[in-house]
Amino acid sequence: MGIFGRKDTGASIADTAVTPDLAALTGDYSIDPAHSTIGFVARHAMVTNVKGKFNDFTGSLHLDGSDPSRSSASIDVKMESIDTGSADRDGHLRSADFFKTDEFPAMTFRSTSAEALGGDDYRITGDLSILGVTKPITIHLEFNGSAKDPFGNERVGFEGKAEILRSEWGLTWNAALETGGVLVSDKIKLNFDISAIKNA
Repeated sequence: MGIFGRKDTGASIADTAVTPDLAALTGDYSIDPAHSTIGFVARHAMVTNVKGKFNDFTGSLHLDGSDPSRSSASIDVKMESIDTGSADRDGHLRSADFFKTDEFPAMTFRSTSAEALGGDDYRITGDLSILGVTKPITIHLEFNGSAKDPFGNERVGFEGKAEILRSEWGLTWNAALETGGVLVSDKIKLNFDISAIKNA
């Protein structure tokens, strides 16, 4: 049994043993943005990948060691903080062609369900809101474990990935290439590297 859920084997929650280590993880956590990354990858001009990230975000986790299916996650991202390593490109992404950050300053994720896939692998489903449009996405997660850092903080870590079609959230701007195809891919890969600290 894992953090966010468990496979349906026909056994009830009461029939499933909870290890002391797992039970000790129960509690509320705050994502540590200094040691976490929320990133994305888009195909550019059909030939290369452009990577980016968001530098300003907050988030929380609730982990329930006795009933992991009750665990949840919430993330709020400030869209102005987009960073692809190019000031001109970042400015375009903030504009009305893409994220319209003046009108829609935040992107949010709220989990709705979770499932254990075996070992340290999980699948968490939730609502992703961009440009005022909310649609479900599925994130594949790997639990990296827990540790106490030198400052006494209890930490848990996760890596996650998902794929979305940006057009489903109204992100449709593009430009045709003379050689065929388009400048920016519709499919976007999302990457999450999360470290969260247990609240006192």
